[in-house]
Amino acid sequence: MDDQLIDSSELPLRRRSLLPGTGFFYPDSLDEDRTEERAREAIDGAEAVVVTDSDADGLGCIALVREVYDAALDVDPFLEEIEARLDDDDAADDADEADEADDATDEPEPESPVALLASGPHSLSESLEYVAEYAAAGVDVFVCDIAPDEYDAIAEPLEAIVDRSGRVSWYDHHQWPDAVAEAVGEAGVDLVVGDSDEECSTDVALRSLAYDFDERFTELAEVTRDHDLWLNDDPRSKDLADYAYWTSAEEYAAVVGAYGAELPEVVDDYIAHRRVEKEQLIELAVDRAAYKSVGPWTVGVTYGRCSQNEVADGLREAGADAAVIVKPSGSASIRGSEDFEAAHLVARQVNGGGHPKAAGCKPDIYDDMMDYAAHWTTEGETAKRVILAAFERVAEEADSSADRSEAEDADSE
Repeated sequence: MDDQLIDSSELPLRRRSLLPGTGFFYPDSLDEDRTEERAREAIDGAEAVVVTDSDADGLGCIALVREVYDAALDVDPFLEEIEARLDDDDAADDADEADEADDATDEPEPESPVALLASGPHSLSESLEYVAEYAAAGVDVFVCDIAPDEYDAIAEPLEAIVDRSGRVSWYDHHQWPDAVAEAVGEAGVDLVVGDSDEECSTDVALRSLAYDFDERFTELAEVTRDHDLWLNDDPRSKDLADYAYWTSAEEYAAVVGAYGAELPEVVDDYIAHRRVEKEQLIELAVDRAAYKSVGPWTVGVTYGRCSQNEVADGLREAGADAAVIVKPSGSASIRGSEDFEAAHLVARQVNGGGHPKAAGCKPDIYDDMMDYAAHWTTEGETAKRVILAAFERVAEEADSSADRSEAEDADSE
């Protein structure tokens, strides 16, 4: 296939916003081989391994763990690389989605004695399998900012890790099913789950790790929390979130490990450069939104390659109680509000999970490339329909629960 057919960087912005990034078209079989090889190289000889989500909150955790182990990477080569990216306009113009595979590259990753495995809910089992297979006996293992939906999917590799590790700790702040949390704890894991309305995972790691952290790490946790809990009181939190989204996990961890939330000037310049296109993509997604009444809620539904949190803000400003942003990759983000705190319940019905006010999913509706072709040309129509049906089921369950409560109250009088 001609590379230009899957390289969207030269397309008009509106057309580009409807298609996934180049990494989406990289075959899973090749990507898995590459991912496993990188994981093996990172884990080999490491004294600790961190399996974490690749957003700002998850990567804040790896920065903390590396500080504890005196294993932070030298930040200067990363800053020099950012300078080079700014000198090459094209290098900063690709807006691939964060949840898609990175473009293929043979560039060697820097190595730290604390290995970083960027993961997520759908790849957690695979990441744990890599640790179980390649980590040396006695290695310390940390899992951060990820909540499994069920225990069976991770049971075998997790129990193998516990059997051979010196320490297994899990720091998170998502909504955990009670049975899953109980099973993980019984497996021998030191599980700490913070209140998702009060703490981010970086907060949880900061208070759980036995170490006297410098003030910059305390501030990093505070600013990360500001974005991750959608408080939006500190403008630096948006910078952290955007930077984590746009750069590599290793670069982000190195930079915030060295600078905390006060990012260096070259990083600020890079973020400003990328934001020009980001704002245009947000506007396109908000403009193409439709609004549906589901039960007591107004749900804003849109499609596109965009920053879902800012798009959700725009849909709420237009009157939505909940926002659904369907992505060209096939996944979707669900965002709530003060009037809708069941995003995780909707997501669980369509192969996902998360928080009451923020969740993600990927409906199981893509059997072949024809389904994806229809997805792109209809702007996610099938995915929108499936997710709205999940909203309807959640509304019906809420009505049934309210009816039962009223009946029980009446019986008790």
